[in-house]
Amino acid sequence: MNEAILGGILAGGFPAEFITATVRRAERAAQLRERHGITVLAESEDGTANRTAAESADVVIVGVKPVGVRAMLETVAGVLNPSAVVVSVAAAVPLELMEAALPAGAQVIRTMPNTPAKLGRGVTALAAGSAATPESVKLVRSLLSGTGRIVEVREDQINAVGSVSGSGPAYAFYLAEAMAKAGADLGLDPELAALLAAETIAGAGAMLAEPEADAAALRKAVTSPNGTTEAAIGVFDDQGLPGIIAAGMQAAADRSAEITDELSASR
Repeated sequence: MNEAILGGILAGGFPAEFITATVRRAERAAQLRERHGITVLAESEDGTANRTAAESADVVIVGVKPVGVRAMLETVAGVLNPSAVVVSVAAAVPLELMEAALPAGAQVIRTMPNTPAKLGRGVTALAAGSAATPESVKLVRSLLSGTGRIVEVREDQINAVGSVSGSGPAYAFYLAEAMAKAGADLGLDPELAALLAAETIAGAGAMLAEPEADAAALRKAVTSPNGTTEAAIGVFDDQGLPGIIAAGMQAAADRSAEITDELSASR
């Protein structure tokens, strides 16, 4: 996810010479330097690289797993520029936790990106902390614009966003897997079935990306009365697929809330 965001930032025209990244391994640092032309520091146990990268930054993007966000923020808190904007891309980490780990008045923004950001076709939801200024929000929106669409939401909507777009690419890939397997079971060569499923979902996604596209209208346009598509949709409805999808997304949102509670309890 972090490299996907980096790729989107660079694709949006932000100069590589103004970007510094930190990683755990020297081999990974060398790989990113060669691939993207940015400055990359390999972290040491004392956190020196993270502090070095953060101390002169206008925007600090924290791209670690949720359980590691607080420790990372505490590592860099003492060297942050007072005007710096701290952006989290970790699911389930509340703004309150981030603000508590940083100096009073720190500008914090919580985001929920998704993996199509690496192609410039992602969606990133953004929720601003109590001290984040409109100018800082605008700066972060501009910085991330190369990753795809940016939307602003309230923090209490982030879990719902995560269940739709954050986890959403996996749902599409899951559907592609299921379609490919079904095609193979119907007698197609497995590689051909996989190609047909992948290209069909990619093409349908491109149609949905058209201005004013409506999923229901597009579905109806393909569903001729008494035709093959109507037969398939009828089975999906009879098997309760809409409810299954809703239940899965609720589970994703609930798990995000659980992680937030776990992180808050560990403070």
